[in-house]
Formats: sequence, structure tokens, C-alpha cells
Amino acid sequence: MKRTAYLNINHEDILQSIRWFLTAALKTGEIDAVLVPGRRDDGRSIMPFLVSDPSQLESADPLSPAFALSSAKQVSRLTHRPSGKKIAAVLRPCEIRALIELVKLKQADLDPVLIISVDCLGAYTNKDWMGLSETGGKDMPYGDPARFIKQQLAHQDADVAPACRVCVNPVSDHADIRLGLFGMDVSRRLLIESSTQKGSDLMELLSLDSCTEPEDRKKRISDFVTKRNEKRDAMFKNTSEKTDSLGKLDRYFEHCVNCYNCRVACPVCYCRECVFNTDVFDHDPYQYMIWARRKGALKLPADTLFFHLTRLAHMSVSCVGCGQCSNACPSGIPVMELFSLVAGDVQAAFDYRAGNDPGQALPLSEFKEKEFPDVVGV
Repeated sequence: MKRTAYLNINHEDILQSIRWFLTAALKTGEIDAVLVPGRRDDGRSIMPFLVSDPSQLESADPLSPAFALSSAKQVSRLTHRPSGKKIAAVLRPCEIRALIELVKLKQADLDPVLIISVDCLGAYTNKDWMGLSETGGKDMPYGDPARFIKQQLAHQDADVAPACRVCVNPVSDHADIRLGLFGMDVSRRLLIESSTQKGSDLMELLSLDSCTEPEDRKKRISDFVTKRNEKRDAMFKNTSEKTDSLGKLDRYFEHCVNCYNCRVACPVCYCRECVFNTDVFDHDPYQYMIWARRKGALKLPADTLFFHLTRLAHMSVSCVGCGQCSNACPSGIPVMELFSLVAGDVQAAFDYRAGNDPGQALPLSEFKEKEFPDVVGV
């Protein structure tokens, strides 16, 4: 099932070589379209595009360190009902994990999808990326992803998004095809490896020469993850100290304006109707006056902390730590830090890692006779 090959880089243009690979895959006729990050006409915005015309892949840019939104939701929209078409989706590892959770929640289907993943070295926040695009990117020249890649592989961390600084999953275990950067001289070639029959079949159609995986690839990945784990542990310690009481938690979210951007940006938050958009929280005017008289003063909007606690209870099992909640917050609240902290504890309690095992059922979705015997007194 597993096939490994090299993709040679022409004229040190790694992006153009990946575009060639995607174009060749689309021209095989085995897939009808490619979902891939691409540049708009102005060159500044990087957004997901569904490309059916191979010539349009000249604007594809899956290496750009921009992560405007999670494409897991876009794959959900393309597959939650049958279309009779097949797509190849170029996704980051966190997007793949979110997609796996959506499949378990019956919101997406993997059968018509060929997942292609590139080793992920992080991305800027939307705000930072827009700043770079406006100035031309003096620190990371705009339009030069190869420089960013070399910098990150050398552990010279750019000022990437907080979620990316602590990400311990730079390589996906569940892509049909992986484009490998770790252990490679990215000015000369990158690694292509399949992990499923779908991926192997496509590589065979493209007649790529087989090779062996570089000996130091696993070590390079391990070293990278070790550094991320150190940062992750420090983040968890800091966040725990900031939120270890209800008062501190209230202050943590004190700048929340109830825009619900975090909910909308979350790739796994899928409810058709959120309780916070119903009459449950459409309080009568006199209710606010009662609360104000009781406390002497009432901060408005009134339900911000309850909203975040509800989302924590709802999402902690399936949180993949992608950071889109923080990325979307107009007030700069570090939502991701708290959600990742709580999700880590909740998932550990259930011996579950979101998006890690497609065959593992969601916690609480099946009966386990011997689960939590210390709680139930068995």
C-alpha cells in the first residue's frame, strides 16, 4: 500500500513543483476537482479554492503561511450529501483531524475525498498575515514560502500564530498522500509518500520513481515536536494559573463582545441551531433590571462567560487545537489556550485524541461497561 517517491524541484521553485503535481493529479481524470489554498487576483489573500480547470492551479499556494480558516468545514459542505464527484483536498494536519471528527459526527464523508497533506510548519494569524501582505513582508518576503520553510526547518521560529507555536502534530497520519518537507533539501526535492490504497493508486498513475524515506526524517520530526511540546507545557502552565478560579475565568473573558466568531470559526462546531441564538437567551428587559438591582451593576453583554463554558463542555472532546477561535476573536482573547488546556484533560480522561483514530468512537457515543469505575462505584 505504501509508496514513496521524490518530487524534484525545478529551478529551486518548490511551489511550482507542487502545482505541477496537483495539475498532473487533476489531469488523470480520477478526481474532478482540487480543494487547495490559493491566491486571489490581488495576490494578498489566501483562501480555499475548488479548482476544476487544471490551468487555474497556477494560483494554488498550499505552502503559504496563511491560515484564514479551516478547510475542514469546506470539505464537510462538499461531502455531507452525495454529489457523485471526487475531490482531492490539500489540508493541514489540524484540518484533517477536524475533518475526522466531522465524519464521526455524520457531517462529512471521506469516501469521495483524496486527502493530500504537506508537512505543516505553522502559519501567521490573519492579522499578522494581512500586515505582511500590505508591507510586502520585510521579515518573510511576500510570495517566498521557500524562505519561510527553510527558516522553520532550522528551528528559527517566525512569529507564527500561538496555536502553531505549540502544535505537536506537524505531520498527518491520516492523509492519503503526504508531501514531506522534514529531512529534505527543499531547494532540490521533496518527499511524496502514500499511506492508503487511494494514495498509492494515484502515485502509480503519475509514474513517480520509487525511493526510500530519508533516514533522518523521523529524527527531524521528533526534534521539532520536542521543541513544540516544551512550549505547549509552558502555555498550559501559564493558562492554568490564569483560569484556576471562577473570578479569574471571568477576567479571562472580560473583553468578550458576544460576536460568536469563535463558534463560527471552529471547524468542528456544527450545530444547525445554537442555543445562544434561540429564545433561551433572549431575556426580557425586566430580567436585566432584576439582575442589576441584585448586584448593583450588571456588565453587558451578560452571558459571555456562560457562552464560553457551554462551548467548552460541548467542544472539548473534539477540539483539535487549530487556533481558529483565537484567530477570529476581534478582542484578542486567547481562546485557544484555554480550550486546548481543557481539551487535553478531557480527552486524556476518555483515553481519546480528537482526530487521531478514525475508527475510534466519540466518547459518550457508545456504552462501555467498565468505564470510570471509580466514579460510578463499581
